Amino acid sequence: MDVDTRLLRYFVAVAEEGTLTRAAERLHVSQPALTKQIRQLETLLGTRLFTRSRAGMALTEAGRALAGRAPGLLADLDLATRATRAAAARARRVLRVGYLASAANEATQEIVAEFTRRRPDWRAEMRQATWADPTGGLAAGDVDVALVRLPAPGQDLPAQDGLRVAELLTEPRWVALPATHPLAGREVVPFPELLDEPFVAAPAGTGLWRDYWLATAERDGRPVRVGAVTERPDDWLSAIANGYGVALAPASAARFYARPGVVYRPVRDVPPSRIGVAWAPDSAGPAVRDFVRACLAVCRGPAAREPSAPPPRDPPGR
Repeated sequence: MDVDTRLLRYFVAVAEEGTLTRAAERLHVSQPALTKQIRQLETLLGTRLFTRSRAGMALTEAGRALAGRAPGLLADLDLATRATRAAAARARRVLRVGYLASAANEATQEIVAEFTRRRPDWRAEMRQATWADPTGGLAAGDVDVALVRLPAPGQDLPAQDGLRVAELLTEPRWVALPATHPLAGREVVPFPELLDEPFVAAPAGTGLWRDYWLATAERDGRPVRVGAVTERPDDWLSAIANGYGVALAPASAARFYARPGVVYRPVRDVPPSRIGVAWAPDSAGPAVRDFVRACLAVCRGPAAREPSAPPPRDPPGR
C-alpha cells in the first residue's frame, strides 16, 4: 500500500497544531479540504487517527504511532529530494543563488559577471526567497549560496547553525510610508516619531531578523504595533499603500520597489542595514567558493579574496 506523502504532511500538521483550523491555516488549504484528506488517510490505513471533539483533534493510539515516525520519514524524503536537486544542478553547472528583495542592490549584476568570469562554464540561477526565510533558501536546502540581509551586529540569522556569513555592504535604513501619511512630506523622519505607528512586519517565526526590521532595540521597551504581516515585496507594498502600516526598508527599496501610493524617506536614529553572502560549508563546493570570492572582489575591492571565515577548499581531484 502506497500512501501519498501529501497526506502524511497534512496528518503531521494536524497532529502538531491540535486543531483543523490552525492546521488548515498553516497549510494554506480550506478546512473542509483538510478534513477530506485526513479521512482519506484513515481509510487507506484502515484505522482512526484522531478523536474529534470541541477541544480539537486528539491522537488515537494508532495516530500516536504514526506521529512518532511520520516527521522523520518526511524529513528524510526532503533531504533526499534536496540532495538530488543539488546534484542535478551541479551536473548542469548551475549555481543556485538565493536572495531577499533587492539582493546586493546594483552590485548583484557585477557579482554574477565576476562569478561568470571565474567559472565561464557555469551559470548563476537567481532564486528569490520570501521573508519567511531570511537565510534566502539555505535553511531549506533550496539553494547553494545566498545574498541576505543580516540582523543586528552580533546576532545570527534564524536557522544559521552551520552557516557561514561574510558581510559585504551596508546602506541606510529608510521608512516606507503611505503617500497620504502626515510624515510623507518630511525630508528626514526621526525614528522616535514612528514609535506609535503600526508596522508592516515579517512573519513572527523569523525572530531576531523581524525584530531588527521593527527596530525593537531602538524602542526603549515600547511595544510594537503590528498592522499587517507579509512575506513578499508585492504584499508588503500593498499593505503600506493601503494604510495598514509603515515599514523600515533599505534605502535601495526606493529604487527597486517604487510604487504609486508609497513614499520612502530617510530615517534618523537607526543603524544601517547590512548585506551579506551566506553559505553552508559542509555542502559547499568550489563553485560556491568562487561565488563568495566574487562577492568579496566586487563589494570590497579586488584585493579582498577571503571572508573572515574562509570558504571550503576544493575537494581533491576537482
